[in-house]
Amino acid sequence: MLQAEQPKKSRLGLKIAVAVVVLAICGGGVAVAHPWESHHNALSNPTVSASPTTPQPTAAAIPATLALLPETGATFVNPANEVTAQVENGTVYNAVLKESATGESVDGELVVSGRKWVSRAPLKFATDYTFDVTTEDTAGFRTTTVSTFSTVPPSNEADLEMFPNASSTVGVAQPLQFTFSEPVTNKEAVEKAISIKASSGQVGAFHWYSDTLLRYRAEDFWAANTSITVDMKLFGVDFGGGQIGNFNKTNVVQIGNKVEMVADAVNLKASIYINGALVKEYPVTMGDERFPSASGYLVLLSDKQRNAHFVASTIGLKPGDPANYGEVDVEYATRLTPSGEFIHQATDSALPYLGQANLSHGCIGMSAEGASWVFNNMGTGDLVHVVGSPNETIAPTDGFGDWNIPFAEYAHR
Repeated sequence: MLQAEQPKKSRLGLKIAVAVVVLAICGGGVAVAHPWESHHNALSNPTVSASPTTPQPTAAAIPATLALLPETGATFVNPANEVTAQVENGTVYNAVLKESATGESVDGELVVSGRKWVSRAPLKFATDYTFDVTTEDTAGFRTTTVSTFSTVPPSNEADLEMFPNASSTVGVAQPLQFTFSEPVTNKEAVEKAISIKASSGQVGAFHWYSDTLLRYRAEDFWAANTSITVDMKLFGVDFGGGQIGNFNKTNVVQIGNKVEMVADAVNLKASIYINGALVKEYPVTMGDERFPSASGYLVLLSDKQRNAHFVASTIGLKPGDPANYGEVDVEYATRLTPSGEFIHQATDSALPYLGQANLSHGCIGMSAEGASWVFNNMGTGDLVHVVGSPNETIAPTDGFGDWNIPFAEYAHR
């Protein structure tokens, strides 16, 4: 009896084995772990083998190679540059770019079918970064590389100050001025990074007065009531000498009415026009023979002093010089040049000579009514045109003498 039952037992075991195989084939969503599958978790379809303990042949793995930018240990990295991890013979499985000190991550994305990771946000200046990249080769092997680098230090971070300030309203004669914190030798790159558009359609030109002073003006005075948009995309721009621009910013400057004073040193009068119409006319006294007023175009500066104190020694006059006036107080002083020319109320001793003689040290002296009108109604960027003076025009950087330079010369670097 025992011998007769053994074959039945064997057949039962065979049925169970067949059922398991059918379940594996027909179940569709059942994951079957085969002892002969690759321990690298490579994707493959399970198969039935007559010899399940024998590993199936697989293609030889091709090692993945990783290229990083910036390279490990790099310093002075431009924070505007992309950080990349590119893989040959594999893909980027994971990449994390973060600030080493804070752990704050930088956004990025996979491109080129997963073979390249690229940062999508600017870095910070003077910051250490850690870049963790895990690659996966053709056989599923994963390797992690940890790279570190640092960005441009404060000593090489460059900035600029623009005048007029954003949202300012200025006169038609106001050039745009850019004063750089560091010398600029790569001037063409900086000019390309500053886009200037006037609503009037006027096109201007840059003019470098030094490696740190740049101005921009149109061929003629700005059209009245023009809006000027200055788009500065200087973040990451190499100024030269390893100095890197540190910001992007857009400023909008509004031009007001055209307000112009024509100061006539021969006829001793000042005529004031608004948008071409004569609105005021006042007698004046201007610079005498020794100190004639600067001729040509001058631009009102932002310095206004209701009560000003003038000291003769600041313009080189010494005790014993007949022209030395010592110290005097004047009213309604509106500055024309940093070197000391103003429009102001004439001193009591000069008031009788208004319209009669030139006896100032280069300033335009007016009555209380005239000087106060200028003080209250003219402002930064308004135009003063001095005619009839034997003096030369002011130096271009003694205030804003830009308009005395022919435009073709001005636009030539």
